[in-house]
Amino acid sequence: MKLTIYDTLERKKREFEPKNPERVTLYVCGPTVYNYAHIGNARPVVVFDVLYRLLRHIYGEQHVVYARNITDVDDKINKKAMDEGVDISVITNKFADIYNADMASLNALPPTYQPRATDHMPDMVAMIEKLIERQAAYVTDDGEVLFRVADYDAGSGRYGKLSGRSLDDMIAGARVEVAENKDDAADFVLWKPSKPGEPVWPGPRNPETGEVLPGRPGWHIECSAMSEAVLTLPIDIHGGGQDLIFPHHTNEIAQSCATHGHDDPAAYARYWMHNGFLDMSGEKMSKSLGNVVLVHDLTQQYPGEVIRWALLSGHYRSPLNWTTELLEQSRKELDYLYGILLRHENVVAWAPSDEQTREKRESVLLSSLLDDLNISDAKARLFNLKGDEGIDLAHKLEHLANPNVDRTADAAEVAPTAASLVKHDLLLLAKVLGILQKDPEVWFKGGASDDLTGKVEALLVARTEARGAKNWAEADRIRDELNALNIEVMDSPAGATWKIKAGV
Repeated sequence: MKLTIYDTLERKKREFEPKNPERVTLYVCGPTVYNYAHIGNARPVVVFDVLYRLLRHIYGEQHVVYARNITDVDDKINKKAMDEGVDISVITNKFADIYNADMASLNALPPTYQPRATDHMPDMVAMIEKLIERQAAYVTDDGEVLFRVADYDAGSGRYGKLSGRSLDDMIAGARVEVAENKDDAADFVLWKPSKPGEPVWPGPRNPETGEVLPGRPGWHIECSAMSEAVLTLPIDIHGGGQDLIFPHHTNEIAQSCATHGHDDPAAYARYWMHNGFLDMSGEKMSKSLGNVVLVHDLTQQYPGEVIRWALLSGHYRSPLNWTTELLEQSRKELDYLYGILLRHENVVAWAPSDEQTREKRESVLLSSLLDDLNISDAKARLFNLKGDEGIDLAHKLEHLANPNVDRTADAAEVAPTAASLVKHDLLLLAKVLGILQKDPEVWFKGGASDDLTGKVEALLVARTEARGAKNWAEADRIRDELNALNIEVMDSPAGATWKIKAGV
């Protein structure tokens, strides 16, 4: 199977070729843990979880190594800790646990590694000292260490290659002020003194005095040091949101390449992927507008899988407009798929007998995702008449497995095999997309007590008998009773199924 991805660095789709197929590496910038994650923070997690699942399917689970860091050194963390009178670890441990639980509720697989900045201070210090030694960084009179951007760029334009902008344009766009301690406006912080009351670590040595500089790292050096420590260089794929292209990822490349004397930015990461922004009903999400939506709160209103499915609407590189209507549509789509699986739970999914047959079928099935994670087209295979023989997978399974559909004798004989093939396809595509991971009955009835389940099942039997006797008044009465119990009935040719209504 050949995967192509849009490489931000080269501004084109490229066929993905890992440096070592036995150890495919993926690094994605993770959260700063001082508060609950908002829904925009969840989009890269879900997008790159699909990529992670796809890579594991192509190369084997044991051959893909995924790192997603945690930033636990930050001004906002320090402020919250000081306001509450606790150590920063109390804040960071609490919100790291909440973050991981929230992302797991969205069916995001845990990364192989989740490095924390506080665990990699020696790696950062060693990298900074090497940059100072190479004269790619300098120590200021007030104890800061700054990276020499102009020297790294040297008029070549490589500093701006990832963003596609010149050094002057980036500095103007970022509205960087020329501080007195900077040699150049573009220079950025690698290490800085801690303020009173903030955590302090022993830093790099001042080459002129030999003294250790106490303080804390800058943001950008953290990912450069952590990614190299847990994955080694070059990383195959580095990912994150489009907002990280400049300055964060731009500075990561500069630091790492300057540390090792590389001219080619691909020496740090061979492919760069960035997901698009998320808007709130057409507006940017912000505290000032009062439209910040927290994942933790959403999971109290919707199943995590519904939130995941909504986040996978549209192409990952395009903006996504987040609305209640999107969530409700996502719920309906998942109900539709789970309903089909529930009605045909006795159909055994096909299991390929040889590798060649499996890969041939699955390369076609996964072709949309292999094309730069074209999730929209993959969804179409489930819903919009894009599957084999011009029919979507879900509808085809319903047709083949439905005993009430008229068939010739020959068709009836091959139907079980055909239905098994389609169920295999549907479940595999769903697995890579990270949906349909629950038992269908649990999906619909997981919140129902044994008493409620027994009562509903008895009412459905009575309703079926009333409909069979054409006693429509009794059938309607039973439906009203079910409605009063907050039960929604879903009729199909294969029979009636039910679920607890949304929000109940």
